[in-house]
Amino acid sequence: MEKLVEILKKYNPDVDYYTNEHIIDEEALDSFDIISLVADIDREFDVEITAKDIIPENFNSAKKIYELIERLS
Repeated sequence: MEKLVEILKKYNPDVDYYTNEHIIDEEALDSFDIISLVADIDREFDVEITAKDIIPENFNSAKKIYELIERLS
């Protein structure tokens, strides 16, 4: 989870990714950030996130993103 938070902070360092559960809803990350984030996650965690996985429910918090990574591992 630490590595994921480090990656997320590249896109918006002002967000508390440990507690914020609405990073998409609150537009803390925009669509370009999400596409870049997916590429970073694919590379860092050796998983393949497909278009069907890129939904707000999977990206609204660091915890949800990490759960997605674990499911895809």
